[in-house]
Amino acid sequence: MNTLIEHLTGMHTLTDQVVAMDLLISAKSGVRNYAMAATEAGTPEVKELLMRHLEEAIDMHERIFAYMMEQGQYHPWNVNEQIEVDLKNSDTALRAPTL
Repeated sequence: MNTLIEHLTGMHTLTDQVVAMDLLISAKSGVRNYAMAATEAGTPEVKELLMRHLEEAIDMHERIFAYMMEQGQYHPWNVNEQIEVDLKNSDTALRAPTL
């Protein structure tokens, strides 16, 4: 989408938020998968490797989560604020020009 159109429609912020949320969901999935794999590891060496990756995945999730909180894109502990963000994003998406 053209940068000018993105700014006029408000899609530039929505695009950033969509990318961040997708990354957050992927990081959460990675945490879950590494935790599960570590419990199934066949050797102590493999378990140690998976645990290191799990710690890195948890750190990545935390950094993405903090970014989204700082940007006002994610309010996991305040349902009313999150609903407002979601409604605003829905309105922006509905007003977006169709191709």
